[in-house]
Amino acid sequence: MGIYLNPKNVAFQKALNNDIYIDKTDLISHTNDKIGKQDCFMCISRPRRFGKSMAADMLAAYYSRGCESKNLFTAKKAEQSEDFGKHLNQHHVIRLDIQRFVETERDLDTFIQVIERSVLEELSEEFPDCRSIHSDVRLKTALEKIFHETETGFIFIIDEWDCVFRMAKERKDIQKDYLDFLRGLFKGSEYVELAYMTGILPIKKYGEHSPINIFTEYSMVDPKNLGPYFGFTEEEVQSQCCQHGMDYEELRKWYDGYQLEELHIYNPKSVADALTWKKVKSYWTGTETYEALKVYIDLNFDGLKEAVTVMLGNGRCAIDPSTFQNDMTTFKTRDDVLTLLVHLGYLTFDEKTSEVFIPNQEIAQEFLRAVKTGGWDGLLDALNRSEQLLNSTWALDSKAVADGVEAIHSETASILKYNDEHSLACTILMAYYSAKAYYLNPIMELPSGKGFADVVYLPKRGVDIPALVVELKWDKSASGAVGQIKEKQYADWIAGYTGDILLVGINYEKGTKTHSCVIEKYAKA
Repeated sequence: MGIYLNPKNVAFQKALNNDIYIDKTDLISHTNDKIGKQDCFMCISRPRRFGKSMAADMLAAYYSRGCESKNLFTAKKAEQSEDFGKHLNQHHVIRLDIQRFVETERDLDTFIQVIERSVLEELSEEFPDCRSIHSDVRLKTALEKIFHETETGFIFIIDEWDCVFRMAKERKDIQKDYLDFLRGLFKGSEYVELAYMTGILPIKKYGEHSPINIFTEYSMVDPKNLGPYFGFTEEEVQSQCCQHGMDYEELRKWYDGYQLEELHIYNPKSVADALTWKKVKSYWTGTETYEALKVYIDLNFDGLKEAVTVMLGNGRCAIDPSTFQNDMTTFKTRDDVLTLLVHLGYLTFDEKTSEVFIPNQEIAQEFLRAVKTGGWDGLLDALNRSEQLLNSTWALDSKAVADGVEAIHSETASILKYNDEHSLACTILMAYYSAKAYYLNPIMELPSGKGFADVVYLPKRGVDIPALVVELKWDKSASGAVGQIKEKQYADWIAGYTGDILLVGINYEKGTKTHSCVIEKYAKA
């Protein structure tokens, strides 16, 4: 007893012993609020290494009757909750890590029976007077008998709940049996005081609906009120940088960018590694290899490669995440693939605009690794030209900029659909790929003056370079593009910026496939 039923608190103790530990114990006040209510079913989905298992270990240590954990929570945030003492080590907890039961594909056909048998063995020891508990009875039946004979309820803490869908991607029969098992265990069950599940994916849908619709989802697309508890916040990273003598701005550039409603969240594994080894670089490969990303972005859905290209240029793509079926194989549109990449941590989602983008430099490197081979002709060459093109822009060398944009447009024609007007905007984002080192993320169609500026680049704080206001034209003229910036007063919105502002007009002649450019300094009033 104590492996699955009423576990010890050793795992949480180890987390507390880490050199880098950030207190997330106030999550407990949220789970306490669910106990004994109809909405006591919670499913939290986050990418790998975002602290899901640590939170599960913490909750098990707090609720489990199999240990004494008061000392572990001394001076922690959880102590401030009014009902902290009421639930501390007062509940029967069933703690399952599903991944331990499906370590190989051979386990897929038997893991449900193994789970039931393992928990039943410990239940029979804990409740010896309940004679109905034996190896032939279903787990849900045994729990129902215990509840009606003893009025004992249970808290379920299930980690890696979705690993079955990742290992049995093509085994629909296994997926259905597993969902049926969970539905039977939870739906309409009086013995459930709280059910807390974590995984990478939200609960699998069939059609438009989930077979376990009693669960409230807290995901990367819709975090609700649990955003701060998985990943590090800006304030937490700043504090850790001070303690470990690291440059916060460097960590921000590499690991910031995940948007959970109003919050900016950092990948905790990468931040912890950077602080531990005093080195800022990509640690993502220790979590997920770029080959896994390549599988998804190479899928031949209309507009998918173009969307990735836009995002590599620091752009954003609007998506509809509602059609995603919450698995790793059922894709009907590019939006389904991009939504999966949000859940995997390769993209982040802006709920206000329904747009996705690459969150930070660490993940951008993974995308670059993934596009180095096959099907991305010219993209890396285009990105490599970016630094020179940016320097040419600052030098007001219109001819060099026009030639550079033309070369990049030509090199990526197979990806961007050369004669599509939208491809020119994509080309500009790629052309100024190197701008990410000096500028904030580009602002597309900025409402300014009497219209919308196509692309605006604002320098990062403390960087002495000009702002860029870019206007694009198709079969017109570059001088006309600059004239429109002036006439429509596009630059007025950033007139308060103290440095120089460059007005950049770029035109594409469809018939000759040539580009022209005009660059002028903005004359402030």
